[in-house]
Amino acid sequence: MEPIASRLRRAGFAAVAFATALSPSAYDPAARRVAARQIYFSAWQILPGFTVVCAALSWVLIRIVIRSSNDYGLAGYALELTVRVLVLELIPLFAALFVGLRSGAAINTEVALMHIRGDLDALRRAGRDPLRHELVPRVIGSAVAVTLLAFLNCAVALLLTYYEMYGASPWGLPQFLRITGEVFAPVVTVGLGLKTLLFGIAVAVIPITSALAVPRLQRMAAVAVLRGMVSLVFALVVIEGTFLAITYV
Repeated sequence: MEPIASRLRRAGFAAVAFATALSPSAYDPAARRVAARQIYFSAWQILPGFTVVCAALSWVLIRIVIRSSNDYGLAGYALELTVRVLVLELIPLFAALFVGLRSGAAINTEVALMHIRGDLDALRRAGRDPLRHELVPRVIGSAVAVTLLAFLNCAVALLLTYYEMYGASPWGLPQFLRITGEVFAPVVTVGLGLKTLLFGIAVAVIPITSALAVPRLQRMAAVAVLRGMVSLVFALVVIEGTFLAITYV
């Protein structure tokens, strides 16, 4: 079980990072470059491959749900069930896990080495704020990356669902829009956006705080990555479970 002090430290860093991200002065050219590089590495660089993989997995799940619903006489619930399970729950979580394993580990390693070598202290002595110029831009970039991948692939999944149920015919569009509109009620839509944002923040905040907490020994960089990834997976599961409980219990 993670110590309470670590949780408080992460919550405090997340609050400071959020407040800093809301400040216009945080977006100077250096910070924008770091954030843009993070978005490129975490989302743009992997966008084609991730979309293909996510579309393939979505297609398999869509066919399973729709055909199983037809077999059990629940065809009227097939569309709603597919949207709720796939679009609202699985794709955002999958996007967060993918970005976390790809860029979260990289952020953890990079920040841990900067911390161990004393690079962050050197920035402070040079009159630059490491939080504003190195750490917060990575949080912003990760949040944007997870949101971009999740929402884009949710749209792809909706298109695949429509095609599986109605084919290329436009005649199913009114029913499709009516049912999906009922699923995406205002409260549900806000919850989806908030959950995805929390996923994106966690993908960077947890690796960064894990990296800053290790002793300044070169061999501890690997330990920081391991601890960060374990804590990140646990946090994503907790966030997903919390929103499931709020939505369906």
